[in-house]
Amino acid sequence: QVELVESGGGLVTAGGSLRLSCAASGATFVIDGMAWFRQAPGKKREFVADIQWGGDRTYYTSSVKGRFIISADYSRHMMYLQMSSLQPQDTAVYYCAARRGSTYYITGDYQYWGQGTQVSVSS
Repeated sequence: QVELVESGGGLVTAGGSLRLSCAASGATFVIDGMAWFRQAPGKKREFVADIQWGGDRTYYTSSVKGRFIISADYSRHMMYLQMSSLQPQDTAVYYCAARRGSTYYITGDYQYWGQGTQVSVSS
């Protein structure tokens, strides 16, 4: 079992920045990749970014490219999301997820999930 705990959410004004962190523990040796998803009120959970564990290959949804950066510290089993130029439409609960296997992007590809951290962007 892999446990994931997010931190770093909060309230920020439009144009501001936040850095989210995700700490992985437990059977981390099974992780092939990790990702951030987000879910806004009344909407489906959507993919934000993914990082291939140990290889640094990254993937982003188009709406965050150039604004968000996903990274990881493998020795500490930590993943990060640096968010810049935040906009009100980025407001959501952000979830950390981990996968076993090579496919990514859809929620079903990820077996482990954190509880989420709220990010609110005011205009």
